[in-house]
Amino acid sequence: MAETLEFELVSPSKLLISQPVEMVVVPGSEGNFGALPQHAPMLSTVRPGVIDIYQKGAVVNRIFVAGGFAEVTETRCTVLAEEAVPLADLSRDAVQARLTAAREALQEADQPLEKAQARNRIAVAEAMLAALS
Repeated sequence: MAETLEFELVSPSKLLISQPVEMVVVPGSEGNFGALPQHAPMLSTVRPGVIDIYQKGAVVNRIFVAGGFAEVTETRCTVLAEEAVPLADLSRDAVQARLTAAREALQEADQPLEKAQARNRIAVAEAMLAALS
């Protein structure tokens, strides 16, 4: 049996995944990185994108995350995600509506914080659309 790494994906509301995996590929802010057993310890911010979970050399689960933080140790990879949705649960129409609403919010924003939040929502929706392509 192949050596495994414990993978945990946590959203603000709950623990979404806690399982042993062969490898997990995370969309780090400096680029995607793969976490394997015996990985060197590291911390990374996570950009909007897709986490790929591998078992038996193949991707068995794909989850969109809207950003967050990742911690990797020799035995564990933990991702604290701002938002996490299985890629299979996303619909192009719903994501397009989310993008339209975020763009409208940016047009209506008059405070710097509101504009920054709207730009972040646009970036997440655009990353979701890219993940569906």
